Amino acid sequence: MAPKKKTAKKNPEKSENDLDATYKRSILDIAVLQDHIALQCESIIKVQSDKNDLRRRMRDMEQKLQQERQDHRDINSDLSRQYKTMQTELTNKVKRLEEDVSQLKEELAMCQEELRKGKRDRDQMEQEKDATIADLQHKLDNMEIDYERVLHETLDSLTSQLSVAQQGWKDKSIGLHQNYKELLSEFGLNALDF
Repeated sequence: MAPKKKTAKKNPEKSENDLDATYKRSILDIAVLQDHIALQCESIIKVQSDKNDLRRRMRDMEQKLQQERQDHRDINSDLSRQYKTMQTELTNKVKRLEEDVSQLKEELAMCQEELRKGKRDRDQMEQEKDATIADLQHKLDNMEIDYERVLHETLDSLTSQLSVAQQGWKDKSIGLHQNYKELLSEFGLNALDF
């Protein structure tokens, strides 16, 4: 047996929906194309306007260029005249400056000699000051040693006097203790009880 063929039944509602959708898409496509054409037209108009502006600007620039060339020629001749004048002035100025340089060299030599003399004087003063400082430092060191020696001698003397006084007080206190012990024992009391 041969297989049965399925016959596709067309749904009239579905085909109507497809037709509406296609129609709506076509309307959108047309609107997009119209917008695109409008943009292209605006772009062409802007390009033509820019082209005319550029031609006008080019004419203006050519006129300016001609004017600038004339100005350049005028300036060039004026600069040549100024150059010659400046060259003459510069030559004179160079001569004056050379004279000033030679005079300044002489003054520099004198100033350098004065500077050397000032340095020698300053060095001599510094040496004298250093010698004075060294002498004073030596005297200060000697005074410090003398004061230290006097201080040690005084402290040693004071220590020995204190030792002698301490020994005297010890001897005296031992004697006093002995007297009190004897007095207490005379009264019949024991000194260790107190």
